[in-house]
Amino acid sequence: MLEKTGVPEPEQVKKITPSEERFQKGPVAVVECFQNIPCDPCRYACRQGAIKEFEDINDLPVIDHELCNGCGLCISECPGLAIFVIDATYGKEEGLIKLPYEYLPLPGQEEEVTGIDTEGQAVCGARVVKVQNTKALDRTPVVTLAVPRQHLMRVRSFVRKGGE
Repeated sequence: MLEKTGVPEPEQVKKITPSEERFQKGPVAVVECFQNIPCDPCRYACRQGAIKEFEDINDLPVIDHELCNGCGLCISECPGLAIFVIDATYGKEEGLIKLPYEYLPLPGQEEEVTGIDTEGQAVCGARVVKVQNTKALDRTPVVTLAVPRQHLMRVRSFVRKGGE
């Protein structure tokens, strides 16, 4: 399905998903990179050494979730926008997703948005908690969304009111 639609199979996502035990320890990066292409900036962005050295530049990134502290420096370094950070410890009902966002205008803090999945389908209501857009992030804005906990591994982007 990935080759035809750009949407990964559930088995592919399951392989890269941190364990429930790891989710309960705090923020952790998830790398949804499923295509062997010459790319490795994520490895150099990780100061914790959680993204392992590639044997070949065409290899898929491998992340040691136990070494990851969820800092999110890797998010803006990924040219494929395939990295996000999940914090399942944010609250009883909500978790946080930090994700890259390359559209203008940027959303505002506390803005109500609709979380969407990899197919562009609406998943749930979400709230913008934070918007980061600094030179240190290579001018790739990183938006933090609060979403219902059960949708943390489904929401991959969002649309603003009016479909923006």
